[in-house]
Amino acid sequence: MDKFIIHGGIPLKGEASLCGAKNSGFKLMIASLYSNEPCTIHNFSKIGDIISTAEIIRELGGEVELGKNHIMKVDGRGLKKQDVSDSAGKLSRASTYFIGPLLHRFGKAVIPIPGGCKIGKRPVDRHLEGIKALGATVETEDDFYVITAKKLRGADFVFPKNTHGGTDVMIIAAVTAEGRTILENAAEEPEVDDLISFLNLMGAKIRREEPRTIVIEGVDKLHGIDYTVMFDRNEAVTFACAALATKGDVFVRQADPKNLAAFLEAVKKAGGGYEVENRGIRFFYKGDLKAHDVTTGPHPGFMTDWMSLWGILMTQAKGESIIHETIFENRFAFAGVLKKMGAEIDLFNPRVENPDEIYNFNLEDDNPLYFHAARINGPTPLRAVKEEITDVRAGASLILASLIAEGQSELSGVEHVDRGYEDLDVRLKGLGADIKRTKEE
Repeated sequence: MDKFIIHGGIPLKGEASLCGAKNSGFKLMIASLYSNEPCTIHNFSKIGDIISTAEIIRELGGEVELGKNHIMKVDGRGLKKQDVSDSAGKLSRASTYFIGPLLHRFGKAVIPIPGGCKIGKRPVDRHLEGIKALGATVETEDDFYVITAKKLRGADFVFPKNTHGGTDVMIIAAVTAEGRTILENAAEEPEVDDLISFLNLMGAKIRREEPRTIVIEGVDKLHGIDYTVMFDRNEAVTFACAALATKGDVFVRQADPKNLAAFLEAVKKAGGGYEVENRGIRFFYKGDLKAHDVTTGPHPGFMTDWMSLWGILMTQAKGESIIHETIFENRFAFAGVLKKMGAEIDLFNPRVENPDEIYNFNLEDDNPLYFHAARINGPTPLRAVKEEITDVRAGASLILASLIAEGQSELSGVEHVDRGYEDLDVRLKGLGADIKRTKEE
């Protein structure tokens, strides 16, 4: 296993380029399996989620070639299995995304039941209820879901709560369903629109009629295409927070202000500097930061993946800031480590009049031990820490905190970071960070 050795206190300066979106590339690979021709995907990110999806496709009989210059070829013509093994399924939380292509080819899909997650249960009930609405039968056998359907049929379906993954799964499944499917309260995330663009280029008929209404006219077949994955907005926020927190100046190439509006508004109110240019966005420290409260929410709101990074940034801001997390029930694991590093951060549960309307997770999955908000007082100096990374976003936030902290930090479990970021340590080093990857003893 690898670990990062980081010496903090260095302002980051220079230019950083973004990779293909983590939350887009893997599902384009899966959608490619509809075609009887290869699909070529440009700008894929060399991360764990892509590797694990490729392994599942290969196990099913398809071919994936991860080529040079971030160009990938996916060929589903050799698919011969309809069941995703438990071992392969544990490599990725994307098993439900395979339901559509497997039903289309075999009339049956067998996928492992996902377990819990450190940030919450992330249940697939919203995925499966939508699949049932399209006419599929879902049964449980041992630790697997067995989904069958001779032919999916279009339907009107309303998501009870916003679900990015559920919207993706339904779009992929409905693309060859017979007739029309209308999805209401569907997710607005840019990565969903990237999937829609990809499938439409393959020959699908999908349109977003309202911000949260998606209409899908089923087609008989899809064909192979060349497509370029959108750039990763989470990486853009990572580099932005790194620039601001270290009192640096970083130009983030390919950063798209349309996809970062809620974050840019927060940066502005906190007194951070940014300039939108043709090729990207420059983020720079222009004076003392001010505390600013954020509440996470579905797009176009402040993204849940950004909140731990924002929390680190607020340790360097003057005053009291509050972060209210509404998407996942247990996403403040990073707070304990921040306290070890010297941050003044306290967790609490705010008074909420209508929790079922405010919180996007299933309330029955909540736990009295979980907290949904953090109160941060700053600015506070941070000190180095020796810690284990537990998930991709917490990992990015720990790296950011270590870049601020005095002394030498050691972070193990960097495979979690590799699952969502390509060569993050190398790119940070290019901005002047003192970060080294080494083997654990």
